[in-house]
Amino acid sequence: MSRGAVPDRRSVLRTAAGLGALGALAATPGAAHAAGPAAADARTAGPRAVAPYANPLIRNRADPHIHRHTDGHYYYTATVPEYDRVVLRRSPTLAGLADAAESVIWRRHGSGDMGAHIWAPEIHHIDGAWYVYFAAGRTDDVWRIRMWVLENRSADPFSGTWTERGRITTAWDTFSLDATTFVHRGTRYLAWAQHEPGMDNNTAVFLSEMAGPWTLSGPQVRLTTPEYAWETVGYKVNEGPSVIQRNGRVFLVYSASATDSNYCLGLLTADDSADLLAPGSWSKSPRPVFTSSDTTRQYGPGHNSFTVAEDGRTDVLVYHARQYKEISGDPLNDPNRHTRLQELGWKPDGTPDFGVPVADSR
Repeated sequence: MSRGAVPDRRSVLRTAAGLGALGALAATPGAAHAAGPAAADARTAGPRAVAPYANPLIRNRADPHIHRHTDGHYYYTATVPEYDRVVLRRSPTLAGLADAAESVIWRRHGSGDMGAHIWAPEIHHIDGAWYVYFAAGRTDDVWRIRMWVLENRSADPFSGTWTERGRITTAWDTFSLDATTFVHRGTRYLAWAQHEPGMDNNTAVFLSEMAGPWTLSGPQVRLTTPEYAWETVGYKVNEGPSVIQRNGRVFLVYSASATDSNYCLGLLTADDSADLLAPGSWSKSPRPVFTSSDTTRQYGPGHNSFTVAEDGRTDVLVYHARQYKEISGDPLNDPNRHTRLQELGWKPDGTPDFGVPVADSR
């Protein structure tokens, strides 16, 4: 979850750095091997039949996540500026999410764990049940951010009961957030952001296989840590991973730097046939792939997810951005990160073409 410049994050991480590791993680070196070439699939060529989206799609909703389900509906959740609840919308069209009724499916606790900073929920459907992954702090220690899971076994996530399945346990009990899950070649993975003790950063992005919807198994591998200048403005941050698999490759997009106008997207690439938990499988772009634009007046685009348009073919980038560069005070207290949509293009070599954040159309 993109939290911007956290006032006392440095003290949090100094404390975290003093904790002993509960398990060893494999680190990806800064210079990884390049991914091999692969033939582009049908998404890389041919005309599109999707009209431009009216942006912002939804105001004051950050870290947006959209899941297109087999029932033909889009399910949407995002961070609310009060950081106190998990919300859900549903629509048969992407544009319809703008005016869809919003339901509160869970509220923060009045004390203890899950009582503060409810951030970056994602909704996934796994083995016949619905799951929401989110980050939360404690009422008595709001920066003690950890990852948590809700489960609903009803076919309709707006009915049934959302059950708290507890915290995702990682190798270290440190600042961790932004969990996302995906399946590759029959194996389910979790990607997330976490502070690694002893590292001079705020968060890096990690990957692990999953034994179940809220349980990790096997090694937990560091895929990327902030190293370039554009990843370390304000804070040394890699966070908000999101995965799209196309054209014989696996693309992991992440957000970098503080969540003001410096917030941007970076890109990791692995070959589809590679071992995703092998450090050398991933190549890292030395430049950001999606950044603020003075031309379109969109600032701090980041914490994205991916979905597909109603045609079932056109890939869509889902992200948040602000409409101005100057922020008074802590970016966390500025509520104007708005959910936005735009078509994700593909280059002739089969890699994603993010373009620039589109200008407002409403």
